[in-house]
Amino acid sequence: MMLHPLLPKLRRLKLSGMLHTLEVRAAEAVQHQLSPVEFLALLLDDELERRDQRSLVRRLAQSGCDEHKTLVRFDFAAAPGINRSFVQDLATCTFITRHENLLICGPTGVGKSHLANAVAIEALKRDLRVLLRGTHHLLADLHAARANGTHLRLWSRVLNVDLLVLDDFGLQVPSPQAAQDLYDLIAERYERRALILTSNRAFEEWPAVFGNDLLASAALDRLTHHAHTLTLRGESYRQHSRRKEMNRLNPASAAAVSAQT
Repeated sequence: MMLHPLLPKLRRLKLSGMLHTLEVRAAEAVQHQLSPVEFLALLLDDELERRDQRSLVRRLAQSGCDEHKTLVRFDFAAAPGINRSFVQDLATCTFITRHENLLICGPTGVGKSHLANAVAIEALKRDLRVLLRGTHHLLADLHAARANGTHLRLWSRVLNVDLLVLDDFGLQVPSPQAAQDLYDLIAERYERRALILTSNRAFEEWPAVFGNDLLASAALDRLTHHAHTLTLRGESYRQHSRRKEMNRLNPASAAAVSAQT
């Protein structure tokens, strides 16, 4: 490929990737008697697909999403009662274009973060701007950004991405400034941009997260308006996997542990 006579010209046009499929497409054109226009269309389709894939990889890295936590890899059997059709509908990302929220609740280890990440990846595939962060970590980043002069840039990004995913809401009680930032974030994005929030706290516990009844009431009113809710139930996937591994390595020991519990 590096010695192909077309390489210098394709490089000048920023189309050198075409060489990856040029010979294959040329053979197809001869075999199927394609016209020059049809042959060119195939090469252009290949180039567009390559560019889309490169763009997706870059935006995936910038988003904070885990490329491995997709809908295909989500274990629906481990989340009894979840409406699979509803999840598939969420994966179309129409709720994002309607600027609605998605609230995912349930105990630790049942797949809340995985599901939020999977929907975020579907949004990336649709060329939507996504940012996924742990709630506590994002609030800490905003606090640190005030000191190093990057707050305006980070705040602008947080407000303007098409989908913001706040993972593990309520895992730690925020400081008064962090609670104010969280309220401002929810209020500014309300009916303008979509938000996914995961939490292992029951809805009635959410006001306690803010440590401020007035902020909590105002924030939750906006957060739950135009919102879809998913409540996951079941056993912690990590604990389930640990027992399966114990059983595989030492069936007798695992049986004894199960008998004791």
